[in-house]
Amino acid sequence: MPGKGAPRVSPARRAPAGPDAGGEPRATLRVACYNVRSLRDDVDALVRVITVMRPDVLCLQEVPRLLWWRRSLLARRVGMTVAAGRRGGALAILTGPGVRTVHREYHLLRPCPPLQRRALAIAVVAKDGFRAAVGSVHLDLAAGARLWHAAEIAGHMARVRERFGVPDVLAGDLNEGPGRAAWRYLTRRYTDCFAAAPDGDGATFPAARPRHRIDAVLAGPGLAVRACGVPRAAPADLAAATDHLPVLADLLFHHDLGDECRTGDTQLRTICS
Repeated sequence: MPGKGAPRVSPARRAPAGPDAGGEPRATLRVACYNVRSLRDDVDALVRVITVMRPDVLCLQEVPRLLWWRRSLLARRVGMTVAAGRRGGALAILTGPGVRTVHREYHLLRPCPPLQRRALAIAVVAKDGFRAAVGSVHLDLAAGARLWHAAEIAGHMARVRERFGVPDVLAGDLNEGPGRAAWRYLTRRYTDCFAAAPDGDGATFPAARPRHRIDAVLAGPGLAVRACGVPRAAPADLAAATDHLPVLADLLFHHDLGDECRTGDTQLRTICS
Protein backbone atom coordinates (compact mmCIF):
# COMPACT_ATOMS: atom_id res chain seq x y z
CA MET A 1 0.00 0.00 0.00
CA PRO A 2 1.24 3.56 0.47
CA GLY A 3 4.99 3.74 0.02
CA LYS A 4 7.62 6.16 1.20
CA GLY A 5 9.31 8.87 -0.81
CA ALA A 6 7.71 11.60 -2.86
CA PRO A 7 8.76 13.89 -5.69
CA ARG A 8 10.25 17.12 -4.37
CA VAL A 9 8.26 20.19 -5.33
CA SER A 10 10.25 23.40 -5.51
CA PRO A 11 8.90 26.46 -3.66
CA ALA A 12 8.24 28.51 -6.76
CA ARG A 13 5.74 30.92 -8.26
CA ARG A 14 3.43 30.43 -11.20
CA ALA A 15 4.85 30.93 -14.71
CA PRO A 16 3.84 33.86 -16.89
CA ALA A 17 2.18 32.91 -20.16
CA GLY A 18 4.04 33.17 -23.45
CA PRO A 19 7.69 32.75 -24.44
CA ASP A 20 10.50 32.18 -21.98
CA ALA A 21 13.28 34.67 -21.31
CA GLY A 22 15.10 33.62 -24.48
CA GLY A 23 12.07 34.31 -26.64
CA GLU A 24 11.36 30.65 -27.39
CA PRO A 25 7.83 29.32 -26.89
CA ARG A 26 7.55 26.73 -24.15
CA ALA A 27 6.41 23.17 -24.91
CA THR A 28 2.99 22.94 -23.28
CA LEU A 29 0.37 20.27 -22.71
CA ARG A 30 -3.18 21.20 -21.71
CA VAL A 31 -4.86 18.32 -19.86
CA ALA A 32 -8.48 18.28 -18.64
CA CYS A 33 -10.69 15.78 -16.85
CA TYR A 34 -14.47 15.68 -16.95
CA ASN A 35 -17.09 13.31 -15.52
CA VAL A 36 -19.85 13.46 -18.16
CA ARG A 37 -22.49 11.32 -16.37
CA SER A 38 -23.18 9.06 -19.38
CA LEU A 39 -24.11 12.14 -21.46
CA ARG A 40 -27.50 12.21 -19.72
CA ASP A 41 -27.56 15.99 -19.34
CA ASP A 42 -27.31 18.92 -21.78
CA VAL A 43 -24.85 17.68 -24.40
CA ASP A 44 -24.90 20.99 -26.28
CA ALA A 45 -23.76 22.73 -23.08
CA LEU A 46 -21.11 20.04 -22.61
CA VAL A 47 -19.80 20.65 -26.13
CA ARG A 48 -19.58 24.38 -25.45
CA VAL A 49 -17.64 23.83 -22.22
CA ILE A 50 -15.14 21.50 -23.89
CA THR A 51 -14.76 23.91 -26.80
CA VAL A 52 -13.93 26.74 -24.38
CA MET A 53 -11.30 24.58 -22.64
CA ARG A 54 -9.46 23.63 -25.87
CA PRO A 55 -7.63 20.73 -24.21
CA ASP A 56 -4.83 18.83 -25.89
CA VAL A 57 -5.89 15.76 -23.90
CA LEU A 58 -9.32 15.23 -22.33
CA CYS A 59 -9.81 12.44 -19.77
CA LEU A 60 -13.47 11.45 -19.55
CA GLN A 61 -15.27 9.49 -16.85
CA GLU A 62 -18.75 7.92 -16.98
CA VAL A 63 -18.75 7.65 -20.75
CA PRO A 64 -21.93 5.87 -21.99
CA ARG A 65 -21.54 2.08 -21.78
CA LEU A 66 -24.52 0.99 -23.88
CA LEU A 67 -24.67 3.80 -26.43
CA TRP A 68 -20.91 3.56 -26.99
CA TRP A 69 -21.11 5.33 -30.36
CA ARG A 70 -21.98 8.56 -28.52
CA ARG A 71 -18.36 8.73 -27.34
CA SER A 72 -17.13 9.07 -30.93
CA LEU A 73 -19.91 11.51 -31.77
CA LEU A 74 -18.91 13.74 -28.85
CA ALA A 75 -15.27 13.62 -29.97
CA ARG A 76 -16.22 14.71 -33.48
CA ARG A 77 -18.40 17.55 -32.20
CA VAL A 78 -15.53 19.05 -30.21
CA GLY A 79 -12.89 18.46 -32.90
CA MET A 80 -11.06 15.71 -31.04
CA THR A 81 -10.11 12.06 -31.60
CA VAL A 82 -10.68 9.03 -29.37
CA ALA A 83 -7.22 7.95 -28.22
CA ALA A 84 -8.11 5.28 -25.64
CA GLY A 85 -11.07 3.75 -23.84
CA ARG A 86 -13.41 0.77 -23.59
CA ARG A 87 -16.87 0.03 -22.27
CA GLY A 88 -15.70 -1.61 -19.04
CA GLY A 89 -14.99 1.14 -16.55
CA ALA A 90 -16.66 3.76 -18.79
CA LEU A 91 -13.48 5.75 -19.42
CA ALA A 92 -12.10 7.49 -22.48
CA ILE A 93 -9.22 9.73 -23.49
CA LEU A 94 -9.66 12.23 -26.32
CA THR A 95 -6.86 14.11 -28.06
CA GLY A 96 -6.98 17.42 -29.88
CA PRO A 97 -5.44 18.67 -33.13
CA GLY A 98 -1.67 18.43 -33.22
CA VAL A 99 -1.57 15.60 -30.68
CA ARG A 100 -0.57 12.12 -31.84
CA THR A 101 -1.30 8.90 -29.96
CA VAL A 102 1.83 6.77 -29.71
CA HIS A 103 0.48 3.96 -27.51
CA ARG A 104 -2.70 3.05 -25.66
CA GLU A 105 -3.63 0.66 -22.85
CA TYR A 106 -6.75 -0.22 -20.90
CA HIS A 107 -6.72 -2.08 -17.61
CA LEU A 108 -9.64 -3.44 -15.63
CA LEU A 109 -8.66 -3.02 -12.00
CA ARG A 110 -8.88 -5.58 -9.22
CA PRO A 111 -12.55 -6.51 -8.66
CA CYS A 112 -14.07 -5.60 -5.29
CA PRO A 113 -17.50 -7.33 -5.30
CA PRO A 114 -20.20 -6.19 -5.13
CA LEU A 115 -18.76 -2.82 -6.15
CA GLN A 116 -18.69 -1.55 -9.71
CA ARG A 117 -15.68 -2.67 -11.76
CA ARG A 118 -13.14 0.12 -12.14
CA ALA A 119 -10.53 0.67 -14.84
CA LEU A 120 -7.61 2.76 -16.07
CA ALA A 121 -7.28 4.18 -19.59
CA ILE A 122 -3.78 5.23 -20.68
CA ALA A 123 -2.60 7.05 -23.79
CA VAL A 124 1.00 7.97 -24.56
CA VAL A 125 0.71 11.16 -26.58
CA ALA A 126 3.16 13.27 -28.58
CA LYS A 127 2.97 17.04 -29.10
CA ASP A 128 5.59 19.49 -30.34
CA GLY A 129 8.31 16.86 -30.13
CA PHE A 130 7.54 15.91 -26.52
CA ARG A 131 5.75 12.85 -25.16
CA ALA A 132 3.74 12.12 -22.03
CA ALA A 133 1.66 9.26 -20.66
CA VAL A 134 -1.84 10.34 -19.60
CA GLY A 135 -4.17 8.21 -17.49
CA SER A 136 -7.93 8.62 -17.02
CA VAL A 137 -9.38 7.27 -13.76
CA HIS A 138 -12.63 7.07 -11.80
CA LEU A 139 -12.18 5.79 -8.27
CA ASP A 140 -14.90 4.06 -6.27
CA LEU A 141 -17.32 5.44 -3.70
CA ALA A 142 -15.90 2.98 -1.14
CA ALA A 143 -12.75 4.24 0.60
CA GLY A 144 -11.03 0.85 0.80
CA ALA A 145 -11.47 0.17 -2.91
CA ARG A 146 -10.21 3.65 -3.75
CA LEU A 147 -6.96 3.05 -1.90
CA TRP A 148 -6.36 -0.41 -3.38
CA HIS A 149 -7.05 0.88 -6.87
CA ALA A 150 -4.86 3.97 -6.36
CA ALA A 151 -1.91 1.66 -5.67
CA GLU A 152 -2.74 -0.50 -8.69
CA ILE A 153 -3.09 2.55 -10.93
CA ALA A 154 0.24 3.96 -9.76
CA GLY A 155 1.89 0.66 -10.69
CA HIS A 156 0.45 0.64 -14.21
CA MET A 157 1.44 4.26 -14.77
CA ALA A 158 4.98 3.61 -13.51
CA ARG A 159 5.44 0.74 -15.96
CA VAL A 160 4.31 2.86 -18.91
CA ARG A 161 6.44 5.79 -17.75
CA GLU A 162 9.52 3.60 -17.53
CA ARG A 163 8.86 1.74 -20.78
CA PHE A 164 8.56 4.92 -22.84
CA GLY A 165 10.82 7.17 -20.78
CA VAL A 166 8.15 9.86 -20.47
CA PRO A 167 6.57 11.98 -17.72
CA ASP A 168 3.03 11.05 -16.75
CA VAL A 169 -0.26 12.71 -15.81
CA LEU A 170 -3.20 11.17 -13.97
CA ALA A 171 -6.60 12.84 -14.24
CA GLY A 172 -10.13 12.03 -13.19
CA ASP A 173 -12.84 11.70 -10.59
CA LEU A 174 -11.23 10.55 -7.34
CA ASN A 175 -14.52 10.49 -5.41
CA GLU A 176 -12.76 11.97 -2.38
CA GLY A 177 -11.13 15.25 -1.45
CA PRO A 178 -7.59 16.25 -0.48
CA GLY A 179 -6.43 14.70 2.76
CA ARG A 180 -8.23 11.39 2.31
CA ALA A 181 -6.24 8.17 2.02
CA ALA A 182 -6.22 7.57 -1.76
CA TRP A 183 -5.58 11.26 -2.46
CA ARG A 184 -2.64 11.26 -0.01
CA TYR A 185 -1.27 8.09 -1.58
CA LEU A 186 -1.37 9.52 -5.11
CA THR A 187 0.05 12.91 -4.14
CA ARG A 188 3.11 11.22 -2.66
CA ARG A 189 3.87 10.24 -6.26
CA TYR A 190 2.25 13.12 -8.14
CA THR A 191 1.74 16.82 -7.65
CA ASP A 192 -1.82 18.06 -7.20
CA CYS A 193 -1.89 20.64 -10.00
CA PHE A 194 -4.55 22.85 -8.42
CA ALA A 195 -2.72 22.97 -5.10
CA ALA A 196 0.52 23.83 -6.92
CA ALA A 197 -0.81 26.62 -9.17
CA PRO A 198 -4.47 27.43 -8.44
CA ASP A 199 -6.32 29.42 -11.06
CA GLY A 200 -9.83 30.32 -9.91
CA ASP A 201 -11.95 27.89 -7.95
CA GLY A 202 -11.15 24.24 -7.37
CA ALA A 203 -14.48 22.81 -6.15
CA THR A 204 -15.98 20.45 -8.73
CA PHE A 205 -19.07 18.80 -7.21
CA PRO A 206 -21.99 19.18 -7.46
CA ALA A 207 -21.84 21.30 -10.60
CA ALA A 208 -24.78 23.55 -9.73
CA ARG A 209 -23.41 24.43 -6.25
CA PRO A 210 -19.85 23.11 -6.07
CA ARG A 211 -18.65 22.45 -2.53
CA HIS A 212 -16.23 19.51 -2.87
CA ARG A 213 -12.97 19.14 -4.80
CA ILE A 214 -13.13 15.50 -5.85
CA ASP A 215 -11.82 15.78 -9.43
CA ALA A 216 -8.14 16.43 -10.10
CA VAL A 217 -5.26 16.57 -12.55
CA LEU A 218 -2.07 15.14 -11.01
CA ALA A 219 1.32 15.65 -12.68
CA GLY A 220 4.38 13.47 -12.26
CA PRO A 221 8.10 14.33 -12.28
CA GLY A 222 9.27 15.90 -15.52
CA LEU A 223 6.36 18.33 -15.81
CA ALA A 224 5.66 21.79 -14.42
CA VAL A 225 2.28 23.33 -13.63
CA ARG A 226 1.52 26.74 -15.09
CA ALA A 227 -2.10 26.93 -13.88
CA CYS A 228 -4.97 24.64 -12.90
CA GLY A 229 -8.63 25.07 -12.01
CA VAL A 230 -12.20 24.98 -13.22
CA PRO A 231 -12.29 26.62 -16.68
CA ARG A 232 -13.97 29.95 -17.23
CA ALA A 233 -16.91 28.70 -19.28
CA ALA A 234 -20.42 30.13 -19.07
CA PRO A 235 -21.83 29.34 -15.59
CA ALA A 236 -25.13 28.18 -17.09
CA ASP A 237 -23.31 25.72 -19.35
CA LEU A 238 -21.16 24.39 -16.51
CA ALA A 239 -24.26 23.75 -14.40
CA ALA A 240 -26.23 22.13 -17.24
CA ALA A 241 -23.56 19.97 -18.90
CA THR A 242 -23.24 17.29 -16.17
CA ASP A 243 -23.14 16.96 -12.38
CA HIS A 244 -19.37 17.58 -12.12
CA LEU A 245 -17.26 20.55 -13.12
CA PRO A 246 -14.19 19.93 -15.27
CA VAL A 247 -10.61 20.55 -14.19
CA LEU A 248 -8.13 22.06 -16.66
CA ALA A 249 -4.34 22.11 -16.16
CA ASP A 250 -1.74 23.88 -18.29
CA LEU A 251 1.50 21.90 -18.02
CA LEU A 252 5.04 22.51 -19.25
CA PHE A 253 7.58 19.86 -20.07
CA HIS A 254 10.45 19.88 -17.58
CA HIS A 255 12.99 19.36 -20.41
CA ASP A 256 12.07 22.83 -21.61
CA LEU A 257 13.00 24.50 -18.32
CA GLY A 258 16.77 24.26 -18.58
CA ASP A 259 18.59 24.93 -15.30
CA GLU A 260 15.58 26.59 -13.66
CA CYS A 261 14.38 23.40 -12.01
CA ARG A 262 17.80 22.44 -10.73
CA THR A 263 18.41 25.84 -9.15
CA GLY A 264 14.87 26.28 -7.84
CA ASP A 265 14.99 29.89 -9.13
CA THR A 266 11.97 29.58 -11.40
CA GLN A 267 8.62 31.22 -11.89
CA LEU A 268 6.98 27.82 -12.20
CA ARG A 269 5.54 25.30 -9.82
CA THR A 270 8.11 22.77 -10.91
CA ILE A 271 8.15 19.07 -10.15
CA CYS A 272 11.75 17.92 -9.79
CA SER A 273 12.76 14.32 -9.40
